[in-house]
Amino acid sequence: MNLPHYLVSFTPGVTPLSTAVEVLPMLAGYLAFIFSAKAFMTDRKPYQLTSLFRAHNLCLSFASAILLALMLHEVAPQVWQHGFRHTLCSPKTLTPRLEFYYILNYYFKFVELFDTVFLVLKKKPLKFLHVYHHAATAWLCYLILYARVPGAWTAISLNLTVHVVMYYYYYATAGGARFWWKEYLTVTQIGQFIIDLLMIIYGVYEHYAHNYYQYLPHSGDCSLGRLKHGELYTFAIFLSYLGLFVNFYMQTYTRLPSKSKSKNPGASCNGKDIITVR
Repeated sequence: MNLPHYLVSFTPGVTPLSTAVEVLPMLAGYLAFIFSAKAFMTDRKPYQLTSLFRAHNLCLSFASAILLALMLHEVAPQVWQHGFRHTLCSPKTLTPRLEFYYILNYYFKFVELFDTVFLVLKKKPLKFLHVYHHAATAWLCYLILYARVPGAWTAISLNLTVHVVMYYYYYATAGGARFWWKEYLTVTQIGQFIIDLLMIIYGVYEHYAHNYYQYLPHSGDCSLGRLKHGELYTFAIFLSYLGLFVNFYMQTYTRLPSKSKSKNPGASCNGKDIITVR
């Protein structure tokens, strides 16, 4: 199937949602809708929406698995032939096919905004972490595409891997399943952000050492993309994710048990649903 060029190659002003003038109002509309809907639901009974919710999560888990496989299939030969550093730093990494996969991942982020719609309609707690993460991730994926960051496949692949498990978790638990490992899914997400930050630090160091401080030990230049100071924006977003998720983990899993629960060591002190990366 032949798709229009602007759908397989990110063309600002032509590809849908390819400019800040489009993306920012879309995200502002998302926030306005969510908080308006939350107010609308105040005096209303929650909707169950179990079947629709499960279908939404199963589709996203399955789609994430397919996209992850496609991206790794595209990148693996480059890693094999040229090494991991090449795929992280060289503009040649961003093949037309890989760019198309970046675009698909970007559009996934707008589908994932419906996660919040389900929370509101089901009258579940609406946490800052959830709302912020959804909006910020859509913006982050836009920046990655606009800047043409070659090594972004690493962060995207990690995120897709988490999403395969996470959306399956939501699909299964909505049907009554229970899993002992949900705490470790949050730990995995925290580890994901640490790796993302280390990748950015490595790329920035290599780029500036090669271009401005050649007396420092380095292996060569590393492309940071075409967006000026784009690495600072992405670093700030990932750092905010790390801080928020560490705080969530501490509040959810490391609280001291109350007096009533301390009398029963076998009682669970985790009564909250996991809030995960989306």
